[in-house]
Amino acid sequence: MAETRERLLTATNELFRRHGFNGTSLKQITAAAAAPTGSLYHFFPGGKEELAEATIETSGEVYRQLFELIADAAANPAQAITDFFEGAATVLAETDYIDICPIGTVAREVASTNDRLRQATDRVFDAWIDAVTIRFEGAGLPRRDAAELAVTVVAALEGGFMLTRAARDPEPLRAVGRQVRRLFELTLATATAERG
Repeated sequence: MAETRERLLTATNELFRRHGFNGTSLKQITAAAAAPTGSLYHFFPGGKEELAEATIETSGEVYRQLFELIADAAANPAQAITDFFEGAATVLAETDYIDICPIGTVAREVASTNDRLRQATDRVFDAWIDAVTIRFEGAGLPRRDAAELAVTVVAALEGGFMLTRAARDPEPLRAVGRQVRRLFELTLATATAERG
């Protein structure tokens, strides 16, 4: 039974990446998951909205963990920024510019129309910002600078996805990553100088 639930979440994630929330039907989801409609309502009695909320939360957690793995493997936070943006640009190009982040796709669609899903995307973004903030604080940035720069990283990433997909070229996302890294290095140097 748990396998069916996971198939539904995976199928919804993939369809949201391609078509967004409004462009994805329950029929498409059950077909892609090879699951009967009854199973969908068994696991998600609230239907599409409940399934969408679970997909947003599950996908958001996977991406947060991915960031943490990349950050932990990098020599320092500046290198982690480069690695993360470069990896995202490469994946976008390799997948023919299918949006790799269903969170941003859904957030743009529902921000003014569905408060439940808006709140779900907000919680995911907050978790990402918290994860980045922790890494930046650990590198020596004051809490406020770390938090503001973390917001900038997430905003730059989501905007970079959009520009890269529109251009069908990974360079905009790579350029954004380079500039975010420079901003981090400058902010860290300023904080270090002020302390010293």
